[in-house]
Amino acid sequence: MAKAATPATNMAMIKPCISSSRKVFMSSAASFSTESKEASWNRLTSSSHISSRQPFFQSIFSAPIKFKKVVTRAMSAANENKPLPGLPVDLRGKRAFIAGVADDNGYGWAIAKSLAAAGAEIIVGTWVPALNIFESSLRRGKFDESRVLPDGSLMEITKVYPMDAVYDSLDDVPEDVKSNKRYAGSSKWTVKELVESVKQDFGSIDILVHSLANGPEVSKPLLETSRNGYLAAISASSYSFVSLLKEFVSIMNPGGASISLTYIASERIIPGYGGGMSSAKAALESDTRVLAFEAGRKHKIRVNTISAGPLRSRAAKAIGFIDMMIDYSSANAPLQKELSAEEVGNAAAFLASPLASAITGAVVYVDNGLNAMGVGVDSPIFVDLDIPKDN
Repeated sequence: MAKAATPATNMAMIKPCISSSRKVFMSSAASFSTESKEASWNRLTSSSHISSRQPFFQSIFSAPIKFKKVVTRAMSAANENKPLPGLPVDLRGKRAFIAGVADDNGYGWAIAKSLAAAGAEIIVGTWVPALNIFESSLRRGKFDESRVLPDGSLMEITKVYPMDAVYDSLDDVPEDVKSNKRYAGSSKWTVKELVESVKQDFGSIDILVHSLANGPEVSKPLLETSRNGYLAAISASSYSFVSLLKEFVSIMNPGGASISLTYIASERIIPGYGGGMSSAKAALESDTRVLAFEAGRKHKIRVNTISAGPLRSRAAKAIGFIDMMIDYSSANAPLQKELSAEEVGNAAAFLASPLASAITGAVVYVDNGLNAMGVGVDSPIFVDLDIPKDN
């Protein structure tokens, strides 16, 4: 769900043409590999969620508009060497692997869309127990509405791989997991097997995105968190990034980029975000700096992490107080608006692009500026101060 691009940072897209006939068509593909038949004129507001879109049609031309048939894929195009005007986020000819996409309303999906809008080829890794539902939803067209790119075409996902980044190799998988019916029918889903499959299918990638986390005891205060719960949070939420980059870096092209997602709880107290998850995010940020040095020196790969604000995703709802966090952010952040997944996706596209070629080892805040605040200005203490507020 990308915003209408500004001239300064245009995503790679196909432009409409003016004609004497007036026809606008909306694509409705049932398969995630189907190309859109006719592009519609779409603008998605920055405040909309990744799972919804609102088309706007405006008659602003003196002559009617006809849209050329477009074939826009989330992969390199035939005109990938043709220069674009302005200062574009141009990822044509690049291939991105996004780990942790299981639905269409989280940050992983939003990042995939923004990378696709910039011209990158998209492949994803989905947690094994969620794989069948995700692939079925794609085939049946349930995600078509949220697959729409800025030019009206649909994001194409070239391939979906089964994945469980908690396990590096099959030898690490406990017998009860191997025999679990939710894993039945899937194979080659450990990290090493996954990377080998990607290598065989595609040879190399340019962009690695880590968009996964899990804390089985996230609702418990740290003082009540068990050792197993704490270590499970670290394993799934931070070491999984180390493991993925460790294996993928051998097939990443020099100049490539790796991006993960973190949260302000890594450095500030967020009551309710427990079970070792705050520690896991702190570890992820520390690892980002070390990996930036090691992967940069050895492989010329940049490593950054995005500290994103709260989002009403399915995963976030498991914490139980996401609505309160969003309300708090809206009341206290310098920018009083709800953060959209698209804004995080666009930041990731920038970090993955040549425009960010000198940025590595950074924590990039995409949270409407909430990280900069030292106090909550909605406190009664500040009632007599003349603090601008949106009504």
